[in-house]
This record gives sequence, C-alpha cells and structure tokens, in this order.
Amino acid sequence: MAGWVRYKQALGKCRPAAYALAMPAAFRRPKPLLILLIVLALSIAILLAMGRPPICTCGTVELWGRVGPTQSQMLADWYSPSHIVHGFLFYAVLHFLVRKATFERRFTAALIVEAAWEIVENTPMVIDRYREATIALGYTGDSILNSASDIAMLAVGFLAARRLPVWASVAVVLLLELIPLIVIRDNLLLNVWMLLAPSDAIRVWQAG
Repeated sequence: MAGWVRYKQALGKCRPAAYALAMPAAFRRPKPLLILLIVLALSIAILLAMGRPPICTCGTVELWGRVGPTQSQMLADWYSPSHIVHGFLFYAVLHFLVRKATFERRFTAALIVEAAWEIVENTPMVIDRYREATIALGYTGDSILNSASDIAMLAVGFLAARRLPVWASVAVVLLLELIPLIVIRDNLLLNVWMLLAPSDAIRVWQAG
C-alpha cells in the first residue's frame, strides 16, 4: 500500500511537466498578435479618456493622410514609416540590452514604450511643442485611429527586424528615412532633432 501511495505521488508531480511538454509552445507563451491587441486596447481606452477624437475631426476617414493639418488624423501618413523605423531600432536596442529575455517580453516592452509615447505625444504640452519647434504649424494631435496605426507600425518593424538579416534591416531603415526626407523634407531623425534642439535653418529648408 505504501508503495502504491508513493507511486501516485510521483505520478502527480510528473503530470504538470508532461502537460507542459505536450502543450504547443504557442499556447505556453502569448502570441505577438495577442500582445499587440492588448496594448492597443489599453492605449485606445486611455486616449478616449483623454478626450482624443476617435477619427478625424473633419468627419472623414482616409487610408492615407495628405500633407496638411489633417494628415495625422487619418489611418496612415508620411510619418507612418518613422514608426516602422521605431520597431527596427527598438528590436536592436532590446536585443543587446536584454538578450536573455524572451522575444515576447522584448516585443511587449517595445509596444509599451511606443504606446506611452503616443499618449504623451497627444498631451497639450507636446502638441504645443510641435507647433512651436517644427513645421507642423496646424498640428492638433493624432486621432485615436492614427495613434493605433502608429503602434501597429511599430509592431510591423519589430517583427520584420526579427526575420531580416542585419544588412537588410539597415537598408530598410535607410530607405524609410530617405523617402519621407525627399517627399516632405522630414523624417524621424529631423523630427527628433527639431523637438529637442530646433534649428531655424532646418525649419526654413523644410518650409521650402
């Protein structure tokens, strides 16, 4: 009888490990899409609580926002590539800083940082800073649709960086910075530069 009891106890200890081995890895760790949806839902709830407009205040929804006051209110615009670049950069930084962390944890950290920036970016203080320091004179902040799209763009860049070789990632980042620079005379680098250290020379050049 004592031997049977010990057998039952040993079997009970083995079952959790056996279940874990039998369960597919996709179910043991959250999928990137699930993580993205959770971060998007939380971000949208916070932006709604802040009083941000769900869509363009003009009442229309377009896939691509033309250069002007309403471009950041549409689904995507010329600044969308900069958020894809965020994904590549965050992947590289987190890969070196927390190499031992799982991909899901690094992906979550990148999404949280991006979502936090989208929230901060749409505060009156930062909106006013954009108006004063950059060429975005009529900027009134992003619609929630645009902010959600920006977070999704980060996810696209992060996931792409995971699959692409380093040389291809560098090439994509350079291309995504070069095209907006040629078309609208702005990109992620200049945007950050003008926010932190405004230059009259750059502002005049951007104004054309």
